[in-house]
Amino acid sequence: MAITIVATAGAANANSYISLTEANELIEGLVADDDVIAWEAGSTSDDYRNRARAAKEAKMRIKDDMKYSDLGLVQPEGGSEVGERTRIGSTNRKIPNPSDVSGLRLIDKENGEVFTFKNREELSHFKYQRYLKRYLRTIHSIDESVGNILDYLDDTGLAENTLVIYTSDQGFFLGEHGWYDKRFMYEESFQMPFLARYPAEIPLGSVCENVCCNVDFAPTFLDFAGLSIPSYMQGNSLRPLLRGNAPENWSEIAYHRYWMHRDPDHNAYSHYGIRNQRYKLIYWYNEGYELPGTNHGGEDREWELFDCEKDPLELFNCYAQPEYQAVVRTMKVELEKKMMEIGDEPEHL
Repeated sequence: MAITIVATAGAANANSYISLTEANELIEGLVADDDVIAWEAGSTSDDYRNRARAAKEAKMRIKDDMKYSDLGLVQPEGGSEVGERTRIGSTNRKIPNPSDVSGLRLIDKENGEVFTFKNREELSHFKYQRYLKRYLRTIHSIDESVGNILDYLDDTGLAENTLVIYTSDQGFFLGEHGWYDKRFMYEESFQMPFLARYPAEIPLGSVCENVCCNVDFAPTFLDFAGLSIPSYMQGNSLRPLLRGNAPENWSEIAYHRYWMHRDPDHNAYSHYGIRNQRYKLIYWYNEGYELPGTNHGGEDREWELFDCEKDPLELFNCYAQPEYQAVVRTMKVELEKKMMEIGDEPEHL
């Protein structure tokens, strides 16, 4: 049996606000016409209240932190007046977000088109639209290439005996909370796409509702290829789940750890946590331990608990709420069990 794996640069997010049909129509329009207005996420502006300090301190805001190169714009010569450096010693600068935009002119790197703005809101709208359109056009080209692969498999009669998996290494913020990039354990970057086609075993149109992790990928590929799965390998094969027969002892816990504390480009705080079918527990331990790519720590450590059923946008940290204390205790036990299982060292004990 042949196995085809396609990894994308980003991902379809968990908190999607439009249907797949609407998204396809939108992307087709964006590819053909630059005047089409891209969908804007429901929470592109955020005051970051009711959450850990990390959300407010991150340098991943579309309106403030995107570089000229991110949006295909000419970076002017000059010093701080043309934009803040992304890091000490870097030649890359961020696109300014001045209170007075009357003197700001941005230039398209490919065709020389000049963009001017009447106010900051217009500038922010421009940054978001340009970011999302460039992103979606990239994804559109990937989708077309995947379609070519599927067409080839159909035309050559190989589809029935070929497992095709379409996945990614993480999710991606598309303006939610005002952010781009990933790193955080919040839903938009934590959730990952995983689509599989194998007519011989996977029922057409079936949906797996179980919690799965990227550590399950390698055991799955080995299982379908008929190879043994090494005992030292983390994760479990998704094959029974894809068949619609989830084992009774299947773990409904996903674990995440981000260790690059206050990395120079994004200033994202280090943290770890777990998510089950409803709740998410995050511990911000805020230390870099002098590892490459990190910065010094020492910020106050914090917990977050989100009820992803009642609060899918994760706007309210309910860790300290009395009605959630039983959930907090249960989730902490599950977190410690998972860390012990994989050999990760707890910072909160």
